[in-house]
Amino acid sequence: MTASREFSRPKKGTLAYTRAVSTRKAATVFLLPALLLIAIFIVYPIFDTFVISGYKWNGIAKERTFVGLDNWNKLLHDSDFWHAFRNNLTVMVFSILLQLPIGFLLATFLDAGGRKMNVFKTVWFFPYLMSSTAIAFLFSYALATNGGLISSFASMVTGQKIRIDLLGRSPHALFTVIGVMAWQFTPFYMVYFIAGYAGIDTSLYEASIIDGCTRSMYIRHIALPLLRPTIKAGMTMSLIGSLKYFDLIWNLTKGGPGVTTELMATYMYKQSFSNFNMGYGSCVAAGMFILITLIALFFQRVTNLRRDDA
Repeated sequence: MTASREFSRPKKGTLAYTRAVSTRKAATVFLLPALLLIAIFIVYPIFDTFVISGYKWNGIAKERTFVGLDNWNKLLHDSDFWHAFRNNLTVMVFSILLQLPIGFLLATFLDAGGRKMNVFKTVWFFPYLMSSTAIAFLFSYALATNGGLISSFASMVTGQKIRIDLLGRSPHALFTVIGVMAWQFTPFYMVYFIAGYAGIDTSLYEASIIDGCTRSMYIRHIALPLLRPTIKAGMTMSLIGSLKYFDLIWNLTKGGPGVTTELMATYMYKQSFSNFNMGYGSCVAAGMFILITLIALFFQRVTNLRRDDA
């Protein structure tokens, strides 16, 4: 094996060796800026977060007190953090169960309709174009107990004054927020699956029709197996994204009522910037990083095993 490697390696002074050296130099020149940006804006912040998690610090004062693993010990016994983690898991499960199937159904409908469905494609994509802050304010008014869209509609139907409080009660608030998230992010997966359909050769559909397949049979036996990598990637994005939701939750409920809609990101923000406990907030952020990484690796492992079994 060593002999084969030495045989394939170009010798010094040859044209092949000169080309290999110039290729490595060019690759280094082009990759270096990207590697520097990754090191400065990704690697260093992660490393510094773990460092700050070992201190008691308000985030403003120059002095900070080293406390070792006290913050981590507190995190392990923090019921509010683990409640937020369970909420994140609930959001993760329902995001995958709602956003991806609905996005796939919409994409299937649009793919079957062809160009005449471009209007629906544009209109249905509007929610994803809106900022999370704007969506939060929109639904905070639409779901308001007094004068909200749902309360007003229920009062109009029944003829009585009805107040429906979806954001102020447990567990209704969490599932209401999950529904708002699905409304915002489902269009992304719709377009994502449309791109997946575009990658399937149209001749396969034509051949299946000639063989007597219906549209549903084509989707089940041909399209879905070919879209498996797209579905897997979509599930991974939904999983990771649902574990770090922040802006929509913060602007809609701020984690309330109580800790009903509290997520790890909102809990970290409260500890760091509301309670001015930057050391413990950094510990929460580091804990988030570890948990998200472990869940993502476990998901990748499970999906790869299923693919190998198939």
